[in-house]
Parts: sequence; C-alpha cells; structure tokens
Amino acid sequence: MGNSNSMCGCKRVYNNKKTPKASFVGKNSSHDGIKTIEAVKRCSFSRKSDLCIRVITWNTNGKVSYEDFLELLGEDRKFDLLVVGLQEAPKTNVVQFLQTATSPTHELLGEAKLQSIQLYLFGPKNSQTLVKELKAERHSVGGCGGLIGRKKGAVAIRVNFDDITMVFISCHLSAHAKKVDQRNRELRHISKSLLSRDKSTCDLIVWLGDLNYRIQDVSNRPVRSLIHNQLQSVLVSKDQLLREAERGEIFNGYSEGTLGFNPTYKYNVGSSDYDTSNKVRVPAWTDRILFKIQDTDNIRATLHSYDSIDQVYGSDHKPVKADLCLKWIHN
Repeated sequence: MGNSNSMCGCKRVYNNKKTPKASFVGKNSSHDGIKTIEAVKRCSFSRKSDLCIRVITWNTNGKVSYEDFLELLGEDRKFDLLVVGLQEAPKTNVVQFLQTATSPTHELLGEAKLQSIQLYLFGPKNSQTLVKELKAERHSVGGCGGLIGRKKGAVAIRVNFDDITMVFISCHLSAHAKKVDQRNRELRHISKSLLSRDKSTCDLIVWLGDLNYRIQDVSNRPVRSLIHNQLQSVLVSKDQLLREAERGEIFNGYSEGTLGFNPTYKYNVGSSDYDTSNKVRVPAWTDRILFKIQDTDNIRATLHSYDSIDQVYGSDHKPVKADLCLKWIHN
C-alpha cells in the first residue's frame, strides 16, 4: 500500500483481480478440515508488496487498562492494518485507551459493537483516503446480559482498503464443553447473517474471538500435566474446533496457524496460573484467529506469527495475536 513502515518494507503492486462470492460452510459440503499452517517468521516478500495486518483477539473479562493495550500492541508497529476484537469488554475507556495507545503510528478507521463484543480497525496515519468502503454490522445469538452485557453473537467490519476487500468478524460463542452443536449452529447463523446476504465479493475473511471450543475426552489433571511438561501439542487432536471442522460442520476452506502456544483459558486473574477456583476449568484454546483467502488465483497470504500474549494478566483469558501479509500474484 506504499506504507514505508510495512512489515515487509515493500511497495504494493496492483493487479486486476476476480473475486468469487464469500462462502462459509454447509453441513453437506466436502471438507478436509481447517488447514493448519506454520508461521513464517521472516517475510519472504522481498520485492513485491503486501498488505500486512495484525489481528488481536482478547476476552477481557470486563476490565481493561492502558498498560494492557500497550502490551497487546507491542513496540513493533510495522503492520499496515490493526484489527482488535474484544469480548466481555467494559462499557467505558476502551476506545480512548486504544486510540491513545495507537496514536503514534495509527488512527481509528472504524468500529463495530454489540454490547461487550467489540471490533476496532486501525490504519496508518493519514490513510483515510485509502478507504473506499467501510461497513459495520452485528448479529446477536442471545446471551445472559449481566453487568457488562455478556451477550453472545458477532460484530463485523467490511472494508475496501487500498483496493483489497476484507471482512473481519469478531465473535463470542456459547460456553461449556457440552455445547458443541450449539456453537456450530451459532457460527452458521452468524455466517448467514454477516456473509451470505452480502452479494458483493471480498478477497479475505478473518474470524477472531472467543469461540469457546474446548478440549474433549481428556480430564483436567492430564491436560494440565501435559501443558506443564510442554507437551500441549498432544492435546491438539482433542480440540473441539479442529474436530468439528474435520467433520465438515464449520470453517470450510479456512486456515489457522499451529497451536504452538498454551491454551488461553482459564487463568487466575493477575497470573499465568490456570484456574484454581471451585470450578477448576479444564484449560482450552477458546480464543482463535482463522482466515480464508477468497481469490487464491491472485492473492497469497503468509502468516508471520500466531501466538498468545502471556504478559497480559488482567483477564482469565490470554490474548491471541496473528500477523498476516497479503501478496499479489502476477500471471
């Protein structure tokens, strides 16, 4: 996009492109599961440019601080777009904290809110002219309300930025290990509401949020023991999200980085110790970021990082971050 601070330090090259209609999943679709990809630590796009996007998702447990947001963003601000999705976000201070934390390098382009489910899109300073379209939407699937309005559902921002059309969806799905089918239904309803009814096309779809899928068929003590011994990779095959995708229920054609980090839920607030309350929740990768390139003939995506941010202690969830760069492919 011509941002000299691009993660890969390149100038973007335009190309005429065809973009198929966005799709999500049908229960009868052919399906090979979510494609798991390794993060490429160094940028391989040395000559032709890319649009570099940092995506962050965090269930804040009803409380945020300016210091937490600084830790989330990090000191390396060489990304072009910044997408921040929050769940169980408080009613106040969020926008102010984020704008102040990003102000040296980025500015707010758009936001979408459904009570405590929130989504913010930032671009480089003075990049408003690159925004040709921006639309915010929301879709509720119920919830219990409460002091911070813990409604379940999703919000979305659709944006055409520098001639790349993208949809970002931040969601919070129903909790508890046994509610797998309900989460699957919620995803389908959200997809139908936020994607299928839109007849226009897009290049990239990104889902982020507290999807609330759990680790299945392993009891609490063995799960914690494997994590303690840095053998959490053994648990990946027990992850409900990956299992349901393999069954063809959800996320047809999507990609996700390797789950090389510890499960992001549930922690004692203020620490990196897993839950010691009376509930003693089984750790799980509830917080996820998945993406799908719609125009694979003309656009290639490279994942440069996919990790949790363990230095943030203000919630019972750890935030998750992904760095994704897009490259034009020339025939």
